[in-house]
Amino acid sequence: MCVEELEGAERLDFGEPCVDKIKNPDELPSPRMERVCENTTAADFKQNKSCNFVPNIRSGDWSDIGGRQYMEDTHVCIADLAKNFGYQSVDHEAISFYGVFDGHGGKDAAHFVRDNLPRVIVEDADFPLELEKVVRRSFVQTDSQFAETTLSSGTTALTAMIFGRSLLVANAGDCRAVLSRCGTAIEMSVDHRPCSLSEKLRVESLGGYVDDGYLNGLLGVTRALGDWHLEGMKEDGSPGGPLSAEPELKMITLTKDDEFLIIGSDGIWDVFSNQNAVDFARRRLQEHNDVKSCCKEIVEEAIKRGATDNLTAVLISFHLEAPPRIRVSRPGRVARSISAEGLNSLRTLLGNQSQ
Repeated sequence: MCVEELEGAERLDFGEPCVDKIKNPDELPSPRMERVCENTTAADFKQNKSCNFVPNIRSGDWSDIGGRQYMEDTHVCIADLAKNFGYQSVDHEAISFYGVFDGHGGKDAAHFVRDNLPRVIVEDADFPLELEKVVRRSFVQTDSQFAETTLSSGTTALTAMIFGRSLLVANAGDCRAVLSRCGTAIEMSVDHRPCSLSEKLRVESLGGYVDDGYLNGLLGVTRALGDWHLEGMKEDGSPGGPLSAEPELKMITLTKDDEFLIIGSDGIWDVFSNQNAVDFARRRLQEHNDVKSCCKEIVEEAIKRGATDNLTAVLISFHLEAPPRIRVSRPGRVARSISAEGLNSLRTLLGNQSQ
């Protein structure tokens, strides 16, 4: 249980211009499914004997076309990646795979990556012993395979893999993954947008430029798979062009305090801050503990708040139980419960008063 104590050319429609995602959610007013998913309950992982925590994986998903004319988001949820492609799991330990792909200029690239990236990962000779190297290499290889087709579109991609107590997130683009740890939002990915200084410097070093928040005046992201048809974006070989398919990776070891992971396409994050999304999901899970319904409610809430993009939410829970209410304990007093959102608001208020 989480226990905390109070302390003292015409631009194409390939993504929004580079602007910060929502910072203050209080300022906002409070064919649809496109997915490839299976029953994703994968429990009883083999664990390090020195640790008692065993993740019990449950996942849910939901998508909506939103205010767009076409649905270009897609996603995938695979409980056992190796078994899904006819391979045996190493030491009988499942590796779960989840991905969200936000297409632009059409849905072909998103569907191609959804259908091929998991297979490329499994078929890599170093899978699963050198998983970080495998995932990074597989993103680039899948991108190269798409270049050999006659299809002309692009997609951002964010994947999450869970094996034992390890969580590996790989991101290329502006989908986002956020972890709830005792009700506190932990950013597991960084948006690759032209307004990022590090991305801007990388782009310029490779002959690209940023014009009014767009990469080469066209794209609202600086990393994506596909888009080989756009002149000046990509080149064969290393280091390639300014638009990179290489993901940034983040790996952590899960503990009992890690409650769930939210993966969303950028339409979700247009109207949810990281902490707001965690708070919203915790409240819904405490009400009904249904991960799929929670994803549906996140998407529906995003629409109520005025989201206009395609919307996809995937939630992976690491416990069978709903997230606990955070309890604030004081010596000699009856323990009272407070929501994670209330606790964070109180911390902010106390911090402002101390300045």
